Order: sequence, then structure tokens, then C-alpha cells
Amino acid sequence: MLKKLLLVSLFLLPLSAQIEGDIKVPFVNFPMKEGKGIYSTRGKCNMCHSFGYVINQGKQSKAFWREKTIKMIEVFNAPISKKDIEVVVNYLYKNYGNQEN
Repeated sequence: MLKKLLLVSLFLLPLSAQIEGDIKVPFVNFPMKEGKGIYSTRGKCNMCHSFGYVINQGKQSKAFWREKTIKMIEVFNAPISKKDIEVVVNYLYKNYGNQEN
């Protein structure tokens, strides 16, 4: 029991750390390629994460972008309507796709 209490205490100790002053989180601007659907995609994707997340996926197939877009809707409740799915997928595929379906 004492070991468990010690382990829990060690895990919780960092939660009590305090920092004096303000913490400044740097802003990193990940520019998006201009193209049809940019505004809808920017508005939908950047609500939850930076566009760097998209860029880090590398060039992917249209099926990949559709799967990721649907995952964002179903798992993370992204505010993308059924009407906007194709707009987002087409934008991502045209600008960040590998030309494979």
C-alpha cells in the first residue's frame, strides 16, 4: 500500500509545480496553398488544430483525405457538414494529394 501511495505521489507531484510570470506560446503560421475550397477548409480544420497537422501528413491519396475528414467529424465532432465534406476533401487532395485515388 505504501508503494502505491508513493507512486501516486510521484505522479501527482508535477501537477503542483508553479511558474512565476507569463508563459508565451509561440505562434507558428502554416500557410495554406491558395485554391478552391481554401476558406471552407481553413475555417473547419483550423478551429481545432493548426494547418501544420495537415502538412505533416505528407502527400496522400483522396481516400486518405476522405477517411481523415470523416474521422475528424465522427471522433472529434468537427463542425463539417455533409455538404462540406467533398469541398474539404477535394481541397486537401488537390493541394496536398499524391494523385492517387
